[in-house]
Amino acid sequence: MKTMSKLMTATAVVAMTAASAASAKELKYAHFQAADLSSPKHAAALAFEACVEGKTSGSIDVQIFPASQLGGGSEIMEGLQLGTVQMAAIHDGPISAVYKPFSVLAMPYLFDDQAMAWAVMDGEFGDALADDMLAKTGIRSFGVADNGVRNFTNNVKPVAEPADMEGLKMRVMTAPVWVTLVESLGASATPVPWPELPGALQQGVVDGQENGVTNIVNASLYQHQKYVSLDGHVFSWHAYLMSDMFFESLTDDEKKAVEQCVEISKTIHRGMTAAQDANATAILSEKGMEVVPVSPEQKAMFRAAAQPAVREYIVSEIGEDWPNRLDAAVEAYKAQ
Repeated sequence: MKTMSKLMTATAVVAMTAASAASAKELKYAHFQAADLSSPKHAAALAFEACVEGKTSGSIDVQIFPASQLGGGSEIMEGLQLGTVQMAAIHDGPISAVYKPFSVLAMPYLFDDQAMAWAVMDGEFGDALADDMLAKTGIRSFGVADNGVRNFTNNVKPVAEPADMEGLKMRVMTAPVWVTLVESLGASATPVPWPELPGALQQGVVDGQENGVTNIVNASLYQHQKYVSLDGHVFSWHAYLMSDMFFESLTDDEKKAVEQCVEISKTIHRGMTAAQDANATAILSEKGMEVVPVSPEQKAMFRAAAQPAVREYIVSEIGEDWPNRLDAAVEAYKAQ
């Protein structure tokens, strides 16, 4: 009888587990980096999956889709609005194409370091931007992690100052603000979606591109690029976004679990990316790239050429309000 009772109990547990899995809320989580633990986005996504499923006892079933498996940035942003994709860690370009004020973060040569950038984005400015995006797009932002400090690479010549950019065909993200940035420095700009970038470099469609160390290594862009210039023109971001329709379908406990687990994921993501940026020279030299240092004086030349043109474009698109708020947040940090 005891054996029969144990068998019945075990059967009941299996049945309950199966029923629970069947009723779990599916959370499709998209990102574009490779599915390995050296990729900050994937390491952070795996941590989110384990955290959320643990905290909710499996009531949320996180399914990770790395390496652009669910489509490029435009498709993911549309999926978030429609609710067919529940969550994504996605880069600035596609966000700016859907929610224009996010393009204010393409203001070049603005942040001195990660500490300043994180403080601004974790403060009132970042909160206000997230609230506005939710109201206008139906996409909820839980904040940002690093997409890396963006540097120029190319396969033609060393670039140490703006004059060196002339004649180069540069790939940019699919938002007009990035075209303005590159063209203000004298190069021609060609928007290319992220999944198509390695092929565009290999085939010579473009001479170069601009990205952080993480993406250069993760996508093996160094195989098709000889030179990297450490100008650090933009602190680029990955925003942790969720369909608000999905978020509002969760219980209060599930919402709390998601919010807590995103914070853990962002910390992992930021730490991994910042470490790679700090070691850019060693990492990229080891990959066979020629690292071109950019002096403070040369960086000032880049800033003088690019910042006014990009600011003028941003203001023409979104008005003075968000650029002024960003300036104020930076000045407030410097005044501490």
